[in-house]
Amino acid sequence: MRTTTGYDAPGDLAQREALLRAALDPLRIPRHVAIIMDGNGRWAEIRGLSRVEGHRAGREAIRRTLEAARECGIEILTLYAFSTENWRRPPQEVQALMDLLVETLGREAEELHRNGVRFRASGLLDEMPGAVRAALDQVVALTCRNTAITLNLALNYGGRRELTEAARRLARAAAAGHVRPEDITEEVLGRFLFAPDLPDPDLLIRTGGEQRLSNFLLWQVAYAELYFTDVHWPDFQKVHLLEAIASFQARDRRFGGLDCG
Repeated sequence: MRTTTGYDAPGDLAQREALLRAALDPLRIPRHVAIIMDGNGRWAEIRGLSRVEGHRAGREAIRRTLEAARECGIEILTLYAFSTENWRRPPQEVQALMDLLVETLGREAEELHRNGVRFRASGLLDEMPGAVRAALDQVVALTCRNTAITLNLALNYGGRRELTEAARRLARAAAAGHVRPEDITEEVLGRFLFAPDLPDPDLLIRTGGEQRLSNFLLWQVAYAELYFTDVHWPDFQKVHLLEAIASFQARDRRFGGLDCG
């Protein structure tokens, strides 16, 4: 599904948000929501700002969305923060993104902890700069016992690379005699993914107007509901998450023909 949303006055947004909250079925909230946060650069260009300022504005959208997800009862929120392809961007932008990530982790750690957020990251983390890995480790350790919601940042992540790495690890296990080829199932392969303990997303949202997966969670979104919106990520408000959940609840989910409500 694709939606288009203009620029609403704050009062209009608040009214829409209240109506949506009242209409949602609390028993059918998606357990795991994944978001491709697209449109930071275009948002900045429209305003004559640098792309980095777009990413900085996107940070505030993360705070709003995480708060809304926690209020709705979503258990896991996975955000596509930096892809394996993003290294191809201009070096100055990549460095600015790494600096912004370290700055944000340091600034938000205590608030995440106070709000009961369990923070984690998944991807090729060993290939990230040392300062980023250290910042990630600190927030993960600080929040590891929290239970209100899990915030999972997909960093240096690519779906094809994840499957390639899983195949390599599985091949090593088979070569070592820990698993027989004939015993390999979807469940066995799933144990070798970056975050095997997390359930698959129920709902995948992409902002910014594009309608593609962009190499994100290729294995995990096999049966996820897809929701596309033209809203650029920095403009993404709580009401937009609620609209996506309302769309999710309006669908008749079928897994190979089974009626799942």
